[in-house]
Amino acid sequence: MKKGNDEVLAGKVAFTWNSSCMPGGVPGFMGFGGPNPTYFLQTPKQVVIIHSEQFRHVYLDVPHSENPKPSWYGESVGHYEGDTLVIDTIGQNARLPVDVYRTPHTEKLHVVERWKVVDDGKMMEARFTVDDPDAFNRPWTGMRRYRRAPLEIVETICAENNEHLFDYHIPIASKPDF
Repeated sequence: MKKGNDEVLAGKVAFTWNSSCMPGGVPGFMGFGGPNPTYFLQTPKQVVIIHSEQFRHVYLDVPHSENPKPSWYGESVGHYEGDTLVIDTIGQNARLPVDVYRTPHTEKLHVVERWKVVDDGKMMEARFTVDDPDAFNRPWTGMRRYRRAPLEIVETICAENNEHLFDYHIPIASKPDF
């Protein structure tokens, strides 16, 4: 982290997950606003959170898997406590930072979010607690508010393979996936 901060202080543009078309992770995806809203789609068994053309699945009223395979958004399970959606996420890979300051974490990252509609339905509030015993001295908390607005998701262009954009040594596959 110090190396990255020193580069920014020297004038280099900071790497962010969305500058390379990568998923935001939890709670990282909350740190970027942009032109697109965040949508919640709910069925009886899951909530799908759509943010900047990325999808996150939250499975309702089920326990975590015994050994979830690490992934970009990890494994999120949720339940309601009254009018608050509580989401518990584990199993995220350590390839992305947890915030806009590029704070690293390990695969032991554990995030608990509490989503609630506030201000007479005008705002959605997300309070979250981040814990990672191998990265932080103690758990820390944050909060993000989203203003309700009648917006539709707009098309955004994300230039994959922008490995030379800011010279951040983005990995390049040796052969195509298709």
